[in-house]
Amino acid sequence: MSTSNASTIPNFEGPTAKGPFEIKDPWKHRSAGMRCQTCMWYVPKAGAPVSTEKGSFGRCRRHAPTMGGFPVVFGMDWCGDHRLDEGKL
Repeated sequence: MSTSNASTIPNFEGPTAKGPFEIKDPWKHRSAGMRCQTCMWYVPKAGAPVSTEKGSFGRCRRHAPTMGGFPVVFGMDWCGDHRLDEGKL
């Protein structure tokens, strides 16, 4: 009797070098085009350095500002509220 459920659970891999079990992420590469830098709600900070590890940074204006203002995000971040701005492509 086998103790592995790898053949019965979709998107599941058995023991790997990363750990005892690993679940495949079906959305892993789908977010590549849905980054903040291509979103219509993203406003880059003027004069901000572009050479940072996560790209440029700016503000997300998707929702009304809080007491701290609009949230600061990096251009390479992403979220579920992304809306493509065709002018930024």
